[in-house]
Amino acid sequence: MATPVITPEAIAEAARPTALRARRRMSAGSVAAQVFMLAAAILWVTPVVFALYVSLRPEDETTRLGYVSIAHKLTFSNFTDAWSQSDMWRFFLNSVWITLPAVIVTLLLASAVAFVVSRLSFRFNIALLILFTAGNLLPQQVIITPLYRLYLQIHLPHALASSGLLYDSRLGLIVINVSFQLGFCVFVLSNYMKTIPTDIDEAALVDGASLFMRFWRIVLPLCRPALAALATLLTTWIYNDFFWAITLISTGNKRPITSALANLQGQFVSNQNMIAAAALMAAVPTLIVYILLQKQFIAGLALGSSKG
Repeated sequence: MATPVITPEAIAEAARPTALRARRRMSAGSVAAQVFMLAAAILWVTPVVFALYVSLRPEDETTRLGYVSIAHKLTFSNFTDAWSQSDMWRFFLNSVWITLPAVIVTLLLASAVAFVVSRLSFRFNIALLILFTAGNLLPQQVIITPLYRLYLQIHLPHALASSGLLYDSRLGLIVINVSFQLGFCVFVLSNYMKTIPTDIDEAALVDGASLFMRFWRIVLPLCRPALAALATLLTTWIYNDFFWAITLISTGNKRPITSALANLQGQFVSNQNMIAAAALMAAVPTLIVYILLQKQFIAGLALGSSKG
């Protein structure tokens, strides 16, 4: 009996059905992924678009026809009224004075701790990293009662807090935001610093660089993408914080923009169009930060994707 001859054409013909099935599965998976992302994008954008639609409508028209109706007139008067009647510029400045120092201090402390636990070898570096990371597992609401009492007991100079206490001061919000964001930043930066070759440290030691010089002039500049990504996230999280701002600040003109919107709702409870306009204006700074740091943020999200 003659032995059949296996040719490249025969192998290709036999493998064609398998390749077609694999291509069809990939095509079906790609279509399903695109449909899912399109549906998620629509669900994500719809509330923002509806808020913009409501903010552009006059209050009397919305009251007469309802929110879900065709607008006969669009105007920017709600934006101008929200800005002038609620002193939003003051609350914007409050948010800046809280967010900017909190982001800077968090990144400085987190980068220093991450450098120690990732670039130095000592007995408790893993335990120290676990300790900082475990802080993210603690719900904020759990410690609100003892923290509130603690803030009432800590006295500050009047130059730092007009109330004389850590409670009802911008410094109090900066401290609590730094405390709760520090663990996540240490975790991210330590993982990134581990990908930096140790040969750099050895070369710096040969050149006589001190520990601080190795951190400040060598490792920290190499972490710029990670720092930019974290700066974008921290700005968004701290700026949009509502829980601590409404709990640890009692004076209305000291509150940041997010908690000030609650005051606006209480004062203009019937004018939801103005509240929608104020909420959209409050979201502008975080959008500007993301646009300015977009390239660095995307690069930071891809950290380690091509490194072994």
